[in-house]
Amino acid sequence: MNPREDKFSRAMVETPPSGIRKFFEMLIGHDDVISLSVGEPDFPTPWAMREEAFYHLEQGHTSYTSNWGLIELREEIAKYLEGYSMRYNPQKEIIITVGASEGVDASLRCILNPGDEIIVSEPCYVNYTTLANLAGAKVVHLNTGKTGFYPTAEEIEKLITPKTKALMICSPNNPTGTIIPADELAKIAEVVKKHKIWVISDEIYCELTYEDTKHTSIGSFPGMKDYTIVLNGFSKSFAMTGWRIGYIAAPEDVCAQIIKLHGYNTICAPIMSQYAALEGLKNGWSEVEKMRVSYQQRRNLMVKAFNDMGLPVPEPKGAFYLFPDITSTGLTSEQFALQVFEKLNVAVVPGNVFGAGGEGHIRCCYATSIEKIKTALDKISGFVAECSRK
Repeated sequence: MNPREDKFSRAMVETPPSGIRKFFEMLIGHDDVISLSVGEPDFPTPWAMREEAFYHLEQGHTSYTSNWGLIELREEIAKYLEGYSMRYNPQKEIIITVGASEGVDASLRCILNPGDEIIVSEPCYVNYTTLANLAGAKVVHLNTGKTGFYPTAEEIEKLITPKTKALMICSPNNPTGTIIPADELAKIAEVVKKHKIWVISDEIYCELTYEDTKHTSIGSFPGMKDYTIVLNGFSKSFAMTGWRIGYIAAPEDVCAQIIKLHGYNTICAPIMSQYAALEGLKNGWSEVEKMRVSYQQRRNLMVKAFNDMGLPVPEPKGAFYLFPDITSTGLTSEQFALQVFEKLNVAVVPGNVFGAGGEGHIRCCYATSIEKIKTALDKISGFVAECSRK
């Protein structure tokens, strides 16, 4: 075929659009729809952080920063990570990224070669498998549906082959809200070290945990710093989705590769976003706690409601998602989501878009007002009752 006739990258042509964004796009122009679909806080970014950004705009601080990001922000992140028993050199082991999503892409592209295998714990955020495929790797799907929606060391080790290069995990998890227990993380860490593979740990929801549940990073276990790439950011805990600000914490040799890609790809994260994030780390924790408590109240309401209507859902320990089992309705995930949108003006995400183990479930985000949640639950309850009568 003439190269000019083969207009596009085959890899991109074969890449499907994001299933989450598909449902988000359906909402545009429908102001009467209650959205439980997109994982975005309904809170504005705390005022002090916005004010800090305004100040720097007024001062004309609108330039590039170092490719690595503001050193003041990296130093504050290093202090923050010490609270989770991890120590990183802010000069050479922390990179500020354009959201945690850039961190996923950059990390995968900098460690994977074509033909390498990466084990992805599923159900998972939709970016992981697609970006791994675009890096030329073979995705090995780890279905956690039978192990409480979190990966176990035993199941991971079963999938490891001589081609395995990395493991991708997310805890607290999107879309299920589950957390990998600390004792299981310790076992996973031993498997990782035994086989000398990378583990990419997405910890974007680590500040949104409930009751006495505390976040533990796999990077905090003895010897694991050399094998771990930690991804985090400010979108969820500080309600900064539109600011596009995240970071990577990883060993120096990994960061030396990632910073090259980051420099060519994005140059740096927006300077105003970096100053706002710095203010949040220094003085914004009381606002984070207010949001966390509100999410917990909403979670409690939704868990009870779904269980009462016969759609069993385990109580999430973190993040702001529920993953109810809708198989009793006789509908597929896609059918359920489309029908509640078309008939009820309620948007949820079908579980199948999150990979293995997701079919038969829907993802509902409770980062919306209690009033809207109550209305949506009433509508869904009536719909489920109607399904049971058919």
